[in-house]
Amino acid sequence: MTIRLLLVEDHMVVRTGLRMLLEGPSDIEIAGEASTAAEALEAAGQCKPDVILMDIGLPDMSGIDATREIKRRFPGVAVIALTIHEDEEYFFKMLEAGASGYVPKRAAPEELLTAIRVAAAGDVYLFPSMAKLLVRDYLSQDRPPEQKSGLNGLTDREQEVLTWLAEGATNDQIAEALVISPKTVARHRENIMHKLNLHSRTELVRYAIRKGIIKP
Repeated sequence: MTIRLLLVEDHMVVRTGLRMLLEGPSDIEIAGEASTAAEALEAAGQCKPDVILMDIGLPDMSGIDATREIKRRFPGVAVIALTIHEDEEYFFKMLEAGASGYVPKRAAPEELLTAIRVAAAGDVYLFPSMAKLLVRDYLSQDRPPEQKSGLNGLTDREQEVLTWLAEGATNDQIAEALVISPKTVARHRENIMHKLNLHSRTELVRYAIRKGIIKP
């Protein structure tokens, strides 16, 4: 599958460098470019990207607000933040806006490519330093520990899939490990999210930590 990518970056030099980097892999196609939030919204409707690489510091609107509006208009499009900011304020606001990934500009090219592929597959990619913020935020909420029991009616197989998902595995990786088809994994995942009333990979990870399924 070819991943259609929209680049949103107001600095032409940076955007050109990204295009040169991302034009190499055969599974990624640069579907469009934008230097402002307004251009990004227009391009998202015209070129129908699978993934949008979003800078947070845009001249007309923050990338956070642009992400929120893009997800409202085009909920099927995955947005990855590519930014110099690595603090909690921007990170959590982007997640709340609906971002499927958060990658600092200091990341290695391989990490950016991985983030794009993970987001295109419907999963969430968080740079390790940002994932630590997520875990720290959860632990700081001082909730009483809960036991593994009472997992809202999940079957044994769904609990297995939940553990793999919380650890960051993709559907294909889970399918190979459990010797089932990716379609079956997707069905289990849908059932898990419905039973637990979860709406994102972020919520799923928090749930798994709270229940002691995985350790931070």
